[in-house]
Amino acid sequence: MLNLTTVMYGTQSISDDLRYGRGHVAKKDRKPVVVWTTSRRCNLHCLHCYTGSEDVNYPGELSTDEGYALLDDLAAFGVPALLMSGGEPLYRPDFELLARRASKLGLRVTLSTNGTLIDEAKAQLLKEIGVTYVGISLDGPREVHDLFRQKQGAFDGAIRGVQHCRKADLKVGLRLTLTQHTYKGLDQIFETVDKEGVERICFYHLVYSGRGRKLQSVDLSHAETRDVLDRILAKTEERLKRGQKIEVLTVDQAADGPYLALKLAQTDPVRAAELMAMLRNNGGGAAGSGVGIANIDPTGGVHPDQFWQADLGNVRQKKFSQIWTDGQQPLLDQLRDRLPLLKGRCGQCVFQAECGGSFRARAVGAYGDPWAQDPACYLTDDEITRGLPAAAAR
Repeated sequence: MLNLTTVMYGTQSISDDLRYGRGHVAKKDRKPVVVWTTSRRCNLHCLHCYTGSEDVNYPGELSTDEGYALLDDLAAFGVPALLMSGGEPLYRPDFELLARRASKLGLRVTLSTNGTLIDEAKAQLLKEIGVTYVGISLDGPREVHDLFRQKQGAFDGAIRGVQHCRKADLKVGLRLTLTQHTYKGLDQIFETVDKEGVERICFYHLVYSGRGRKLQSVDLSHAETRDVLDRILAKTEERLKRGQKIEVLTVDQAADGPYLALKLAQTDPVRAAELMAMLRNNGGGAAGSGVGIANIDPTGGVHPDQFWQADLGNVRQKKFSQIWTDGQQPLLDQLRDRLPLLKGRCGQCVFQAECGGSFRARAVGAYGDPWAQDPACYLTDDEITRGLPAAAAR
């Protein structure tokens, strides 16, 4: 996750210490942000859903008491944040009980939702429980969003969810997965940000997982990815210059960092060098899956991240904290020292320390090999060989 407003314009958010080093924890001691897929069931049927969720009952999901035990362990372990996800987490009948328990234990609780189930009372409840942030998915203007969510009215429901959160004084942001469809609606997305007073938006690069595997044909080309990053930067800068409060992030593509450094090097080598230092301290993808991020699925399975369901154990047999630290998982050891294992362009890239091999789940989805090159890396062969000019590379 790259905070464009921080690395390009010097603004700060409460999560920047974790990302960029003021208080950053060494990799070997780092506790992960945990994405708990609380339930697979969902009231929508999104085309790019990494869990392949539908509106059906899925057997074997953790009970309320098992959820309590999990939360107790996460709190004692000291994870920096808990993201309650799905499916649709608000569809789970005991969501309030679980979220309230997590908040009382001192966990920083955030929520990933499609927003359609957030009415005024639900927003007030989330605020009262202590949910610190709600991320609502919005994939473009009404016709695009409803297509991706496979339900007419999903756009209007998501917007109402945003409005109810803002009325409850609950921090809310938008989440968007970049594809050739959503890319075309970028102007309308920023117009929605302005109209609804949203102060945070995350642009996710597509990951080939779940139903998202079928969308590889509509993933952005490398040229389109560069173009969309340029357009996002321009729209962000425009809003910051007029004094608008906004935080813009890109997610699941660590090559965004070196790309921005290459752009900065053309006009401000000193600032580019500072950005490179921030990126090296952050570690890019090498500080992500299996290091700074973990996933627990609805049945208690533990995985490197929510997109890559490699089996690391199950919290029904062993506590998450033990699975994460017991040294019995060769894959975790590899992920925590992954740079020597990288192949192809990632193995040859001069930006390894800053990018960290980007997102391994995409390599798995495309090639079945976690150490293969990230197929969505859009840096040119010349860029990954030459790197930054000397004045900006120190």
